[in-house]
Amino acid sequence: MPLLEPKPEDLRPGARPSGPAPDRVADRQSGGTPEPLRSELTRLLGADKVLTKISDLVRYASDASPYRFVPQVVVVAEDIDDVSAVLSYAHGKGREVVFRAAGTSLNGQAQGEDILVDVRKFWAGIEVLGDGSRARIGPGTTIVRANATLARHGRVLGPDPASAIACTVGGVVANNASGMTAGTTRNSYRMVSSLTFVLPSGTVVDTGDPRADEDLAHAEPALCEALLAIKREIEEDAELTRRIRAKYEIKNTNGYRLDAFLDGDTPVQIMRGLMVGSEGTFGFISEVVFDTLPLDRKVSTALLFFPSLPAAAAAVPVFNEAGALAVELMDGNTLRASVSVQGVPQDWAELPKETTALLVEFRAPDEKTQAAYEKAAAKALEGLELIAPVASVTNEFTREAKTIAGYWKARKAFVTAVGGSRPSGTTLITEDFAVPPSRLAEACEALLELQTRHGFDAAVAGHAAHGNLHFLLAFDAAKPEDVERYAAFMDEFCRLTVDRFDGSLKAEHATGRNIAPFLELEWGAKATELMWRTKQVIDPDGVLAPRIVLDRDPKAHLRGLKTIPKVELIADPCIECGFCEPTCPSEDLTTTPRQRIVLRREMMRQPSGSPVEDELIDAYGYDAVDTCAGDSTCKLACPVGIDTGAFMKTFRHARHSPREERTAALVAKNFKAVEASARLAVAAADKIGDRLLTAVTGAARKAVRPDLVPEWLPEVPAAAARKLPRTARVGATAVYYPACVNRIFGTPGDVSLPQAVVAVSARAGKPVWIPNDVAGTCCATIWHSKGYDEGNTVMANRIVEAAWAWTGGGRLPLVVDASSCTLGIAHEVVPYLTDDNRELHAELTIVDSLVWAAEELLPHLTVERTIGSAVLHPTCSMEHLGDVGQLRALAEACADEVVLPDDAGCCGFAGDRGMLHKELTESATAKEAAEVTSRTYDAHLSANRMCEVGMDHATGRSYYSVLVELERATRRGAARA
Repeated sequence: MPLLEPKPEDLRPGARPSGPAPDRVADRQSGGTPEPLRSELTRLLGADKVLTKISDLVRYASDASPYRFVPQVVVVAEDIDDVSAVLSYAHGKGREVVFRAAGTSLNGQAQGEDILVDVRKFWAGIEVLGDGSRARIGPGTTIVRANATLARHGRVLGPDPASAIACTVGGVVANNASGMTAGTTRNSYRMVSSLTFVLPSGTVVDTGDPRADEDLAHAEPALCEALLAIKREIEEDAELTRRIRAKYEIKNTNGYRLDAFLDGDTPVQIMRGLMVGSEGTFGFISEVVFDTLPLDRKVSTALLFFPSLPAAAAAVPVFNEAGALAVELMDGNTLRASVSVQGVPQDWAELPKETTALLVEFRAPDEKTQAAYEKAAAKALEGLELIAPVASVTNEFTREAKTIAGYWKARKAFVTAVGGSRPSGTTLITEDFAVPPSRLAEACEALLELQTRHGFDAAVAGHAAHGNLHFLLAFDAAKPEDVERYAAFMDEFCRLTVDRFDGSLKAEHATGRNIAPFLELEWGAKATELMWRTKQVIDPDGVLAPRIVLDRDPKAHLRGLKTIPKVELIADPCIECGFCEPTCPSEDLTTTPRQRIVLRREMMRQPSGSPVEDELIDAYGYDAVDTCAGDSTCKLACPVGIDTGAFMKTFRHARHSPREERTAALVAKNFKAVEASARLAVAAADKIGDRLLTAVTGAARKAVRPDLVPEWLPEVPAAAARKLPRTARVGATAVYYPACVNRIFGTPGDVSLPQAVVAVSARAGKPVWIPNDVAGTCCATIWHSKGYDEGNTVMANRIVEAAWAWTGGGRLPLVVDASSCTLGIAHEVVPYLTDDNRELHAELTIVDSLVWAAEELLPHLTVERTIGSAVLHPTCSMEHLGDVGQLRALAEACADEVVLPDDAGCCGFAGDRGMLHKELTESATAKEAAEVTSRTYDAHLSANRMCEVGMDHATGRSYYSVLVELERATRRGAARA
């Protein structure tokens, strides 16, 4: 064991509920996957594709729903052969299989109790076909990622669910999820051109293949015959046919798409329709070809406030008739709860309870059409009863992108913002239903009355244009009386929706576990039995996703409800939505932010010292704490701003011994000498050679601790010059602070980053001054990222005091040349400052060098030469600071072609974490690196030295600061390329 290996006990929860939770994982499951399941699947697929630890099973047990089922094993399928092998194994052994991609489903569709197959990691990718009117997309591709590629062709997918940042194409099609604008005409059922899927028998069907029906008839003759028999039976029943057609006049995802039997003429055509919305119960969708839609870029949007729900609902048809693409409703409770979302006006918290808002948006292909829509919108506003109860309300249409994005951010955060403000320890259930749009106001009022009568907080939002409403229920699943209250509500709600409104019990979230018992209530006995027959025909052995769409148990929706034990305050609001996961550098390596919280909650469910808790804690150190990059991009993706990176840093701090804390503080106090020594060591390393250094550091890591001793990487740059460029204080327009990383490590080429910043500033007539005592100072991120609070406090206060003196008490801006250091000095040091220094900090103006160059220098510079192409790596700190636009602007001044990779994300290098755990950077950058190395570029640009080193390691290309390229581009006398 390494000398300074942390004790797992340091991660054991302290205070916890009075007793173990009723849904805790049982002690007998502490060993993970049982035999012979473990060894049989390992032999079949290989150990790297079979996850068997109890910590793996627990982290996959939760999705965005109120349910929790722990699988027996998790298989990470890499290709169709793996899927077919698992299905064949399940058939032979009488086992069950559930497919899971993003896990953003709201009704338990991504959970299984036996074999759970992860079909996200290896299933991403998009191929644009022709002019972009169609696209072939892998099921593990997020909607946002697919649309990023399509946008370059002026196209977009039809479905646009609020979870688009995280949900995948496979899940969207399997649930027929639609979203804000899709309605009944732009959803997957209408927009899917063809599918490739694997049936439970292992037969692969490509509905786009001209020979598909011939091949299917040869492989599955009984299936084809049975599908056509059901088609004839439906078509011969005129009343049933009318009923089916009527059910899909409004949004409906409850049960199977029986209209597929009416719309399809052949078995393959019928299966293409049935697969949409089948929730993984008919087969695995391995590829989707979508018909895409024009991306209308001219947008006009308004957030309109009304005194009541009826007043807002009455305005919906007015905007529909005017041509609005989206009309979204938010009631008063929803509006007030959304103030927890960054960017939402804080005065919304003071809105009267009865206030209701409509988010109305028009999209047009050109200026002329946009003007016509705005004219129609202005006419629609005439005579409406609008109110402005708080100062931020304007009730006006705008074209301003930032304002529009803020409106949509508030709307899309309905589930997480309202759910995040629920009482601690309560389970959240998200329901959606649809009624004829003409009865929207009546349905809203009936729902709110029902919620109030059953003791639930009343809140409603939805796609008003389509009569589709969403609501939330929060209760404690550990309390039988709360579960009974939920059951009573659901019984009355379902009857209300069906009997009074003839509505859809599921409009876009799919049946799932909580509506399965009510399927017959909506569809009637005959249609429901046809659905059971269809399932029997396609999956006669019941291998795929049992109990997710069809369940004869009237209390099935009460089974598997998960408790939500209280955890640390920073993570407690999490509703496990999964929005954070695609941004996480360790997503494909160990755990995600959601899974880190899920695992912590299971620890809290356990009695202290249980075998399950012991196993979870043993795995948590590496899987959760060590391999967290701490970049906090999860906070940006989380609608309620949970910073799991900061959460993990608290655990790093908890694992430090008092001696380690004292040592870290000593390093901070003597950082001038440490900095000089580090620079000398890097210089000496150039003469020693990579092979020996790798061996030496590898041995030290084994002897001491991998999380303390960095591993030498060949990409580590040469040492920086001992002296910084000469500058003058007199006449300086800003103080330039070269970050310690740029004082230790050098820059590729003939000009260092400090030289470049000084040169371009002077050329623009904005000279900068480098103080002569910057050595020994730091942004404190070194200590902050590792959880060394004492050292962090020392350096945080030192840098603020120094910056105060350098800038003349805040008179000049402080320009920082590394984005992570800018973020550290501007924001992250604040909690560690003394009261006096916090006051000094408030008067400082901290400016990232990207902003300085793009906004202050570039307008005064003359570009003398450009390069042909440049690819960018925006760092996570740039995302936090909002500097990505400035990075692009600078690159566009220097290069004729600038590419921002669609898969760009945090590199996971995180200062030196990529040297402590290089596997983190290799995993985090895999997709971006593949994109970057697929072609050649003249320059690879970023603005953070260690992130550049990480990208060097990932791609084998040389990354450097965009400011260095700006200096070359504006150097007088240089020839234009």
